[in-house]
Amino acid sequence: MPFKPVRITGNRRQVGLALGKLGRPLMASYLDQSAAWAALRPWRGHAYLQELAGHAQEALPAVWEEFEGLAEGLRMPVADLLLWNCRGDLLHKTSDGCTSVALHAANGTRWIAHNEDGDPYLYGRCHVVDVQPDDAPGYVSFYYPGSLPGHTFAANRAGLVQTINNLRTRARRAGVPRMFLARAVLDCATLDQAVELLAHMPRAGAFHHTLGAAGDARLLSVEATPGACSAETVARRYGHANHLIHQGTRDIAQIITDSSRARQNRIDRLVDTWSEATGETELVAALHDTEGDLPILRQAADDPDEENTLATAVFELDEQDVALRIYDRKGRVAQDIAVK
Repeated sequence: MPFKPVRITGNRRQVGLALGKLGRPLMASYLDQSAAWAALRPWRGHAYLQELAGHAQEALPAVWEEFEGLAEGLRMPVADLLLWNCRGDLLHKTSDGCTSVALHAANGTRWIAHNEDGDPYLYGRCHVVDVQPDDAPGYVSFYYPGSLPGHTFAANRAGLVQTINNLRTRARRAGVPRMFLARAVLDCATLDQAVELLAHMPRAGAFHHTLGAAGDARLLSVEATPGACSAETVARRYGHANHLIHQGTRDIAQIITDSSRARQNRIDRLVDTWSEATGETELVAALHDTEGDLPILRQAADDPDEENTLATAVFELDEQDVALRIYDRKGRVAQDIAVK
């Protein structure tokens, strides 16, 4: 069945090694065709990259150990893999997209749903991993070859859910690379721990995090940038594309692509129609909406951001459990996973 989870266990280096081996068969051809990789290569050997590495090693030593294992498994120099995993911290515009929605249902269930948009080359070539490190709750995550898990959609065994949307801010600032922070969130046991991590770590790049947790009534929208971190509680329903929209962050210099603007406008209109009876069917329908020249569901070969929807995830959270259902682009269930 598509997206059947690949189980990985062990210490941090062993986990990274297994992730690297899983991605190795595709990595060279993936990078060869990647415009982002071509744009990154002038950064090889730059002192700023080493500064980012220092922040990651000091702040998140366990994640760094996993990262070194990832490089070993890929048979890729650590410096080159760091360059790749810092792409969003170095380049103002990368081919990472995504749209997320969140909803409080009338019966107390909370929903987080997400379109994972990325390089069209990866369609049908990504995995879902079920990772059980020795020293953390463990997690289920969509996995891009060669990238630390966590910057896509994921949930951990403590019941924490995270989906990530790319933000294209114009500022660079020395700090922890954004993909390392997204991975570190999956080691948190509670929403408060995750927000604390995002708010107080020095951040080199920008991501939007939609967060929820089993047993916690809140759903959170967090825009974390190199110079600010805004956390808003979702009152009832919410949608987010790929640019800053919070009151406290939307004036930060950023690139808003035509696709992101169109998807944000469309998801806002769709979310506004949701009622107390809204559930999974409506969430999937919104994320698979094809209205307009730059729709939410992205399948065009000439997408202006060079992105296509690779999978759609729906998380259902209640007082005890988190369930994940993954859909393909035709609206068919590709995988059902009880995370917690």
